[in-house]
Amino acid sequence: MKGHSVAIVTDSTADLPPQLAASRSITVVPLTLNLDGQSLLDGVDIQPDEFYRRLPSAAKHPTTSQPSPGRFAEAYSSLLADHDSVVSIHISEKLSGTYASARQAAAMTDPNRVRVVDSELVSMGLGLVMLVASAMAAGGAEAETIEAKVIDMRPYVQTYFSVATLEFLRRGGRIGRANALLGSVLQVKPVLCIRDGLVTPLERVRTFERALNRVVVLAREVDRGRGVCVIVGHADAKADAERIGRELEPIAETLMIQPLGPVVGAHAGPGVVGVGCYPAELFPLGIKPASSAQTRA
Repeated sequence: MKGHSVAIVTDSTADLPPQLAASRSITVVPLTLNLDGQSLLDGVDIQPDEFYRRLPSAAKHPTTSQPSPGRFAEAYSSLLADHDSVVSIHISEKLSGTYASARQAAAMTDPNRVRVVDSELVSMGLGLVMLVASAMAAGGAEAETIEAKVIDMRPYVQTYFSVATLEFLRRGGRIGRANALLGSVLQVKPVLCIRDGLVTPLERVRTFERALNRVVVLAREVDRGRGVCVIVGHADAKADAERIGRELEPIAETLMIQPLGPVVGAHAGPGVVGVGCYPAELFPLGIKPASSAQTRA
């Protein structure tokens, strides 16, 4: 047994690329995507590229389900064999039953050694929080310190995004307060955020282009002078995501661009682009894309 060692667990809605999660010792428990009669483990049996390729011809709208408590319990048990404790951080409880499943599993496994946290976030925002938690664990922080930091950071992690259509959020039942925008006669593009763990409309603009510009402006406003830690996420909209990345690069202390995984993509729909960000002074991560030097050249 190492000194005080803490294992970090999340679920696949954190949308962290598998190699990044592995390199940071983050255990990812996958949700399930039900697509055309197949039950596929998110990010394991199906990757973003294949999902976005298959989505247009899917006979029915894909559905998703949270991991079973048994699947979490299995992960916790094996991690507790060589760690003192586990901090398990998940998608907003208001968006998924995943947190409830993890809580049940903690009770089944060892409630004193497994801490389950509702991030009140999803995707890019959750991914950032996971990188903070894993950096703290690698630095030897104790479980309760990591849990407290995540809870303290929640109000400062902003998620701003725009969707090509609200239809996917509506069909998947994850539309939250953006319900108010449905049936609008004008062809408007919504700028949305995650607030109190729910999808919440911020404003409406006339074009998707303007929506992306607003996302950039909003992300810049998070900067408190020491830059922002930012993940740009996209559902099969790499060029748009890269444009946002380029515009934020001058103030980005940390910058990553990554696809939304199949489960998040099934609810958000193709064409989504957004950012998760927080003021870097809260916890600098120091991650820059390998390609940033070439992008400038």
